[in-house]
Amino acid sequence: MKRFLATVVAVTTALALTACGSSSTNTTTDDKSAENTETTDDTTYKIGVLQLTQHAALDKANEGFIAALDESGIKYEVDQQNASGEQSACQTIAEKLVNDGNDLIYAIATPAAQAVAGVTSEIPIVLSAVTDPAESGLVASNDAPGGNVTGTSDLTPVKEQIELLKQILPDAKTVGILFCSSESNSEIQAAMAREACEANGLEHIDFTVSSSNEIQTVVESMVGKVDVIYAPTDNTIAAGMPTVSMIATDNGLPIICGEQGMVDAGGLATYGIDYYQLGYMAGQMAVEILRDGADPATMPIGYLSADQCELSVNDETAAALGIDVSGLKK
Repeated sequence: MKRFLATVVAVTTALALTACGSSSTNTTTDDKSAENTETTDDTTYKIGVLQLTQHAALDKANEGFIAALDESGIKYEVDQQNASGEQSACQTIAEKLVNDGNDLIYAIATPAAQAVAGVTSEIPIVLSAVTDPAESGLVASNDAPGGNVTGTSDLTPVKEQIELLKQILPDAKTVGILFCSSESNSEIQAAMAREACEANGLEHIDFTVSSSNEIQTVVESMVGKVDVIYAPTDNTIAAGMPTVSMIATDNGLPIICGEQGMVDAGGLATYGIDYYQLGYMAGQMAVEILRDGADPATMPIGYLSADQCELSVNDETAAALGIDVSGLKK
């Protein structure tokens, strides 16, 4: 009866938040995983998840996190919340997750992590898909977070991505750097891209949007001004990639992207990280905190190594643009 009442309360709360985002709640005891682990912890942990928006990279970071929890054998209840790209929804959901008394909160993407960190200094927060947690004001330093926040960074090899651009498009002269001006993680990557462009003798022009509503107009404004588009791991652009790629490809503009999901959505190529593995690493950190009593303050931000980056090419987009990618190592 107690479980039934708890479920009714959880469903009622989720319905109340429909206006500010989407959510789901799952419970697992994963008997198979429990049989393969040495832990004797019978605690059922409450975990809240706040994902900024739905797109391939963040979805994979979420999936990897849950997989790590399952494989650890711990018992947990997870409250999945998605802010649908709205900062105001992030704030509302963050407050809900804190008020619900979760044992740990997993925040996916910088705005989500900033919202949660702004409402609690007590509940452990594990973040992921945040380019530079220290620069974004989430931790004291990436090596020694110093508070209740730790997690994994999705810092991508921007330098290598611009070098890939130069390799595929040796005649390109001007790069349009496309990102959302309200995402601090994108500002950081844009600065890295400018530096890499200059090192490779490329001119660069910034093209920014403040919301998804501006994507079509801004991309159309790039036509005739640049030879290629570079889009970092920007959540707004990633979610709007079908629009970006449609306009760009129709106008002969290739797109070098920050991650594989953006390539799958119509970009030309990337050399990037595996977001599933990024989320899995974050899940392992969560288990250390919940089951083993690890302190987020002393857990350095995690990064994927260079050998975990992979080349991804969209052959259909290459064919549509008339670009030969047969010489690239995949």
